[in-house]
Amino acid sequence: ECPLCLLPQPLEAFPTLASCTHRSCRACLEQYLRIAVSESRVQVACPHCPAVLQPADVHRLLAEPALRDKYEEFLLRRLLVADPGTRWCPAPNCSYAVIAYGCAECPRLTCGREGCGTEFCYHCRQPWHPDGPCAPAPLAASLTNPAAQLVHPEDSVHGETLAQAEAEDIKVCPRCSAFIMKINDGSCNRMNCTVCGCLFCWLCLQEISDVHFLSPSGCTFWGKRPWSRTRKILWQLGMVLGAPMVISLVAGIAVPVITIGIPIYMGRKVLAGGPGVLGRSRRSSLSECQQCLSVTSSVLLSLFVSPIITAVTVGVGVPLMLTYVYGVVVLSLCR
Repeated sequence: ECPLCLLPQPLEAFPTLASCTHRSCRACLEQYLRIAVSESRVQVACPHCPAVLQPADVHRLLAEPALRDKYEEFLLRRLLVADPGTRWCPAPNCSYAVIAYGCAECPRLTCGREGCGTEFCYHCRQPWHPDGPCAPAPLAASLTNPAAQLVHPEDSVHGETLAQAEAEDIKVCPRCSAFIMKINDGSCNRMNCTVCGCLFCWLCLQEISDVHFLSPSGCTFWGKRPWSRTRKILWQLGMVLGAPMVISLVAGIAVPVITIGIPIYMGRKVLAGGPGVLGRSRRSSLSECQQCLSVTSSVLLSLFVSPIITAVTVGVGVPLMLTYVYGVVVLSLCR
């Protein structure tokens, strides 16, 4: 039985995969890959686990030549986008890539596709401009505002509102410039581009690391907009000025809670004998003297271990918090 469609299939209908041992019928795998490639997803995982399907398996399972070509193109684009020397031709209907190394001093590039030959700038990636400095070129109206083509002149007020909402829902990947749509409802702002695999922040459109939303940059993990500059500065000043009091208060609460709480917890745990029927049968099989001895020994051991745990927690946590507040926050405030 196929775990996806739940239909009985002959054994030969379940192709093997090089990435993992999971099996699904060929029809389900073909449909799954067809949808993934149509959505521009290159790193296609197994339907049952995170293992990425090998290109050989994708070629074997995709029956349509057009989809196979599209998959190959996306694979190539993913590799080229990861190369910092790759530049894409800005001419309309031309997706030719030029790999340019050492072109910063001589930024004039020429598209090598037959019949194109467009000249463009290495730095701003726009058509060549010999008489002026690089300037960010505005996107076409139909791209920055997908609703613009659907608005009639008499509906201009409603159209502007709709256009603004659509513009907030569609943004550009900072690495490969692919258009990405997200419902701006305050949900997770950690985005993953399916074309190049870039992890970026939806609010500031910058490639992110694991500590991006912990840094005082104003970007929040959940939310529709980043904090304003005034709110960010007030929050940073509050952290710098109030950190000693807050850290002392947290440490003052954590020390007695950990020191006293662990022995109490261990004593109650041993006295209960564990959860369920097994714990009750184990407790009933011990005499009162054995129970008392077991509880006393566990509490005494916890009293010996809990100060060590407390010292490690405070000794590691307090310096980390101080380093964050007077290192990361102060540097961000100085900028």
